[in-house]
Amino acid sequence: MSDASETVFTYASPRLRFGPGAADEIWHDLTQLGARRALVVTDPGVLATGGPDRVADQLRAHGIDAVVHDTAHVEPTDASLAGAIIRARADGPFDAVVAIGGGSSIDTAKAVDLMLTNPGDLMDYVNAPIGAARPPQQPLLPLIAVPTTSGTGAESTTICVLDVLALEVKTGISHERLRPTLAVVDPRLMVTQPRGVTASAGMDILCHALESWTARPFSDYPRKTPEQRVPYCGANPIADLWSERAMTLLARAFRVVVRDGDDEAARADMALAATFAGLGFGNAGVHVPHANAYPVAGRVRDFHPRDYPQDEPMVPHGMAVALTAPEAFRWTFDANPERHLAAAGFLDPDRRGTWQAEPQDVLPGILLDLMRDLGLPSGLNAVGYDEGDVDSLVEGAMKQQRLLATSPKTVTDEDLVGIFRRSLRLWD
Repeated sequence: MSDASETVFTYASPRLRFGPGAADEIWHDLTQLGARRALVVTDPGVLATGGPDRVADQLRAHGIDAVVHDTAHVEPTDASLAGAIIRARADGPFDAVVAIGGGSSIDTAKAVDLMLTNPGDLMDYVNAPIGAARPPQQPLLPLIAVPTTSGTGAESTTICVLDVLALEVKTGISHERLRPTLAVVDPRLMVTQPRGVTASAGMDILCHALESWTARPFSDYPRKTPEQRVPYCGANPIADLWSERAMTLLARAFRVVVRDGDDEAARADMALAATFAGLGFGNAGVHVPHANAYPVAGRVRDFHPRDYPQDEPMVPHGMAVALTAPEAFRWTFDANPERHLAAAGFLDPDRRGTWQAEPQDVLPGILLDLMRDLGLPSGLNAVGYDEGDVDSLVEGAMKQQRLLATSPKTVTDEDLVGIFRRSLRLWD
């Protein structure tokens, strides 16, 4: 480490309330925050389960006016967020926001909260080079995030993800003020999550943990001044603990919960893994698989995944991340072979150290076996992409410099071309 290298890492997280029945106590948390009128943000599918209305009724029973909006769109877009913001402004003012649903609902709530409290347009805050990357000037309202899927970790992070429709690209807003005030993780809310959603969201957990575990170390960056430090600071000892624990939970619970969604112990393990992975990557960062996922999801044409709404084509976020992950980790292997093999041991403890494959193929092989077992698509071809799309996908991924900066190796266009081409067909 040179005198010019970074010696400081930062760590932050929301308060956490975890366990069966945790969602029944949200009224207490809002009361402690002094809230009297709360906006509850969800999506139509989650609203149909009755969960958001039960929470709203609980708030009203304790003297808190609750207004429920089902304005979240699965895989949020700039258009869907604009509609959610307009409706929230019309029904305001509010002094707190409660998000109930998957990452889409939580990200919608983050965007709504941002625009209820800060001036300008949403694109003013979107990451460069797509948006102006303006930092929020005013504090946001308290946000309580209540996930109903085990995957995104959005309840722990500073990130709001969206598709910009005109550009056919997925991007985001990232700032520490977007981190929820409190994460309420209640495994009982996740029992109704369908198998396909469980598989895709679970791959998001896994890639969060793997990418933060293999990220560029914080000490490998040039020294920063305090005002230059960002939430994604690179792999560090605290984030490592969360990521490792998330992988060990996934090893015992992931296949079980996809096979039997009513297994409460496995659901609890997956919920805890999602939270731990969020606490890890929300500070260390993610890198190549997530950068690749943005154009894979943003440029989809006609793929309709199982167990998701069928009205519009989509590649769900976790699935989009997974589709290039095996080849991405094959490419990053030589940056830190020990870390990649340690991760393989966390995910495959019964065969730890006895793999027959070449070292660089061990972790990709474990991921491919898992993806096949879960019924995920066999590559980018299976979701509608071919060789002619590679240059466009590379262009979209290279726009995600905030993520690629965390890669353990410098990423070039040529590197991504190889990863995307090898990911077109992962197995026969």
